[in-house]
Amino acid sequence: MCAAAGLWLVPQGVLAQGRLDAQYEATLAGIPVGKGTWTIEIGDDMFAATAQGGTAGLLKAFSGGSGSGASVGRIVNGAMVPNAYTATTTTQKKSETIRISLANGGVKEFSIDPAPPVDPDRVVVTEAHRKGVLDPMTGSMVRVPGNGEVMTPDACRTGTGIFDGRMRYDLKLDYKRMETVKAERGYHGPAIVCAIYFTPLAGYIPDRPVIKYLAAERKMEVTLVPITGTRVLVPFRMTIPTPLGLAMLEATSFVSTATPPRVAKTN
Repeated sequence: MCAAAGLWLVPQGVLAQGRLDAQYEATLAGIPVGKGTWTIEIGDDMFAATAQGGTAGLLKAFSGGSGSGASVGRIVNGAMVPNAYTATTTTQKKSETIRISLANGGVKEFSIDPAPPVDPDRVVVTEAHRKGVLDPMTGSMVRVPGNGEVMTPDACRTGTGIFDGRMRYDLKLDYKRMETVKAERGYHGPAIVCAIYFTPLAGYIPDRPVIKYLAAERKMEVTLVPITGTRVLVPFRMTIPTPLGLAMLEATSFVSTATPPRVAKTN
């Protein structure tokens, strides 16, 4: 998932509440290669997001794998402030777990288990790189400020810094167009399509072809739609051109509901 959360880092007063239950399918050149789920809960003083997925179709026969992730945080003066992020990936050869704790807008602690070998070619992540960043899952949710229309081009005109436990990078969005999307179940309505620009800063190996490719690519897109009852937009579809064909992650089911605000008990 791509991140564009800079807009909602500014306090915006009370954050409305809602829940999303979504299912996604990943394809490469039109061939299914993976499936996953994403659940998001936004309350009056907290938020939580969890995702699970795995390889599918022909790819599963050659390189079966699965992964899960979770991010939790607080709502502070209307802003979403992440506290913790965990991601686990499992393949036929190994399993890896990344844990990140965040505080004061930056990374407090992080770990990778098992610890990866040291690579002298990897750009070192410094203390400065860990400040002013979000985890990947929190960063994929765009908080639109104000009280007006949520679905506007300005929602795309933002960017943020991401730290995923290994690499520090910037993602910048820019408005491209409006369109209508329809899931097999759930959402049918307007969507905002944003261009995505990826800039690696640290924690990566400069000579890796995939890093060079993504940094140079100018046709990556993310399509954002709202979670009902909130001012939060999340990806409905994401596309990345590759030498093997178009890679796409798209929601097949996107069911979001507004939840009533919590009412304080009175005697």
